[in-house]
Order: sequence, then C-alpha cells, then structure tokens
Amino acid sequence: MSDQAASDPGTAPAAGPAPLLDVVVYPHRSLGPTGFLVLMAVLCACSFAVGLVFYLSGAWPVVGFLGLDVLIVYVAFRLNYRAARAYETLRLTREALEVTKVDARGRGRRIAFQPYWLAVDMDDPPRRHSRLTLRSHGQRLEIGGFLTGDEKLDLARTLRRGLDEARRPPATEAR
Repeated sequence: MSDQAASDPGTAPAAGPAPLLDVVVYPHRSLGPTGFLVLMAVLCACSFAVGLVFYLSGAWPVVGFLGLDVLIVYVAFRLNYRAARAYETLRLTREALEVTKVDARGRGRRIAFQPYWLAVDMDDPPRRHSRLTLRSHGQRLEIGGFLTGDEKLDLARTLRRGLDEARRPPATEAR
C-alpha cells in the first residue's frame, strides 16, 4: 500500500487503463438548502412571537436567550453542511484500487492497493457500528465511515465483485 498526498483531489486521474469500478461516496444530508431556509424562517418566527410575549410581559432578558437559541441552531446546521463536503472516491483498474479521501476542507490523500491481495471486510448483516475496511499486507483502511450499515454492505459487495473481475485474467481475442 502506498500513501501519498493528493495535490488536487478534485481533478481526474491521468489517462490510463479503463476503470472496472469508479465510485464516489459522500455523506447524505436529508435537509436541502430550501428546507434549511424554511426551517430557519419558522424558527425565527416562533422565537420572535414567543420573545414578543415575554417582552410585553416585562421579561425582556428572555428575548436575548431566544435569539441565542436561533443562532446556535444556525451554526450547528452550517457546521453540519460543511462536514458534508467530505467525500471518497474509489477507482479500480486491473493494476490498482486507488482510494482518495477528501475531508471537509478539501484536503485529500490518495492510497493505492494492489487488487490481487486486497480483502474487503464488512459484517453481513451489518450491525450498528459495522466498519467497511480494506486490508492488504497488514495495512487497513476504513472507508465510507459516514455511510449507513446497509450502504456500507452494498459498497462492500460492489467492491468484491469488482475485485473478482480485476483478478480474472483479461479475455484474449480469438484468432
């Protein structure tokens, strides 16, 4: 297994053999930008209405705490969306499985495995804290940590099928 820093993980790899498998996995976020705006608008309106009641009844310091609650929810969602920018790419050819892990800040690292010796470890059926791990020559790499158990199992099966294909000798043309 080799480990090298990816100079620009967003760029496509150099032209080479056609990939047997080319997968990008990324965290799922169920609330899109429009839903987020609607949620924040409803939260602001509710906080304003409740704050107005407290203000008119003479408990004006409560208004600041209601505003703080809205700010905390906003910051939490922004951090969550920022974390969702992380992704992993898996590109399998007959010569190598190249895994590129890119964090939320855009920093990436590229790791290559030789497919013939590579093992894919995953619980089947998946349990609550199941891990999808690539193992070769005493080295281990967890992938898809942000996926659900069923998504990890699906990815593990896809990787195993691709590795089986990569290990088969290429078909020769009949003469």
